[in-house]
Amino acid sequence: MVRMKGVTSCEKKLRNRLIALFLAIILPLSACNGGGTVPPGSTRPSNSPTSARTLSATSTLTLSPPTPTAVPMAAMVNSEGIPLADYQAELGRYQAALTTTNQAAPSDADQKKIVLDDLIDTLLLAQAATQAGFSVTQAALQTRVDQLAVNLSGEDGLAGWEKQNGYTDQSFRESLSLSIAAAWQRDQIISKVPTTADQVHAFQILVSSSTLAQTIYQQLQNGVKFATLSFYYESNTGGDLGWFPRGYLTVPEVEDAAFALQPGEYSKVIQSKLGYHIIEVVERDPNHPLSADARQTLQQQALQKWVDDQRTKSKITILIP
Repeated sequence: MVRMKGVTSCEKKLRNRLIALFLAIILPLSACNGGGTVPPGSTRPSNSPTSARTLSATSTLTLSPPTPTAVPMAAMVNSEGIPLADYQAELGRYQAALTTTNQAAPSDADQKKIVLDDLIDTLLLAQAATQAGFSVTQAALQTRVDQLAVNLSGEDGLAGWEKQNGYTDQSFRESLSLSIAAAWQRDQIISKVPTTADQVHAFQILVSSSTLAQTIYQQLQNGVKFATLSFYYESNTGGDLGWFPRGYLTVPEVEDAAFALQPGEYSKVIQSKLGYHIIEVVERDPNHPLSADARQTLQQQALQKWVDDQRTKSKITILIP
């Protein structure tokens, strides 16, 4: 199965932006389930203003007990805050990770937006998990931390990893707890994607010239077999696109044309950003099993749609430039 033969760079592009940076950084070191009761945000400091002192009935000035200092926030998500310190630490981790890649780094503004968006998305997922009744116990969290310590050659290895990545032990535990809840909710969403779907099996002829494409189309009209021409222009596979559902190909023009055809029919010349295509559908199945890659693509789309819907429904206030 291929998404678009001969266009490897397009095949590799992500179909949606990364959901929750914490899931990428923390969860590869751990599993995705937990139990108990640690609602997301329960360990975050209070943001309520308080008075510094009170006057007694005898007019004697008396200092009130120490009260929590308001913690600067980067954003508020449904009345729950993302502390500015957490955002700045995550931005530092993201920027450090960029230095290990050979790709061009996003602009400073884009880096900040990517990190804050991912923190917001993670919190939205964790909030939904809590509303659904999922929770993380301290015992389950400690078990996860212990597992990570084993993976990192002991407590000293874990402490070194935390320091290297800008965590304190407390901030790491808070982030891990939030990430576990977010991952649980993520799994609920993607598990609903079915294992079968309406799919077509198609072949294509792809050329870079409009004139050549029209010539090929005329040859088909004159009775030349599609396979004869497709294997002439793509000798290895004959332009076989394999089985695919709607929403899978990276070229929607080709996908739309394929699903408009019946088995044995071929399309007119279709122009896309890749060139000029002619498509032939050879099979169609309303309940064909999804390939692992196709189902993962549909799961990514389902997750992105869920996040987009939650953002629309939620009250989100950005508190930084």
